[in-house]
Amino acid sequence: MNLSNENVVHIKKDKIEYLAFKKLLEYKDILNHAYSIGIDKDYRTEKVNKEELKEQDYKNAINNYKNLCDTINTDYTNIVKANQNHTDKIEIVTKKINENKPDIHVQKYENTDGLITNKRNLILTTTNADCILLIFFDPVKKVIANIHSGWKGTLQRISVKAVDKMQKEFGCEPKNIICCMTPSIRKCHFEVEKEVKEQFIKEFKDIPAEEKWIEEIKTDKIWNIDTIKINRIILQKKGLKSENIIDSGICSVCSSDLIHSYRVEQKGYGLNTLLVELK
Repeated sequence: MNLSNENVVHIKKDKIEYLAFKKLLEYKDILNHAYSIGIDKDYRTEKVNKEELKEQDYKNAINNYKNLCDTINTDYTNIVKANQNHTDKIEIVTKKINENKPDIHVQKYENTDGLITNKRNLILTTTNADCILLIFFDPVKKVIANIHSGWKGTLQRISVKAVDKMQKEFGCEPKNIICCMTPSIRKCHFEVEKEVKEQFIKEFKDIPAEEKWIEEIKTDKIWNIDTIKINRIILQKKGLKSENIIDSGICSVCSSDLIHSYRVEQKGYGLNTLLVELK
């Protein structure tokens, strides 16, 4: 199965597969990026369901990172990984902390769901298994961000907060920023009950109902929510151009034979990774 479409290209090299955004490939002289493909590869380096990760599983994950980085011609020791916890915390990355090994489980990035840098050779790294991962890239100021936005992150508008931080810290203008959204759970499979639905209704009351970002599918019991559309709308309101908000168009549940999905795999689920780096 090939996931290539109008916005992404599915690349296969040896035994490594990944997605690249066609728009970002226009800047391949200054930007490196990849979204991992293949459920035979797991990029988990932390606990799963509160159970400690086995040492061999950790070693396998590190090896997977190394192989993916080798495939896109970069050095895996330059990885800087967010220790995600569904927060709206975003850190500026100015330098590596560990020497000669990736910055994984670094205290500075605890409970952090977004990373931003304008420095070269720092591989900003996040993981997902249904949540949205977003690359932000300002080709004018040469600033990148890697943001993890699950449904809780979307409720906290972490994507907009990333743009705010890019503006404040680096003088980026929203009209210049490109945003690319990875495979994630889509409206077709993201079902929520009343408690979560009410949180979304309260937070996004500024989004008109005609946008159809929420739909009742079982009377007063289950709703489908489109977090991709929500992020698109709030980013456009922030000033990003519509044509610069680029969605992979791929549902992680529908494509769970190639992409890890928590809702499909449940306990012991694996993780995909998103890497982005300024050369």
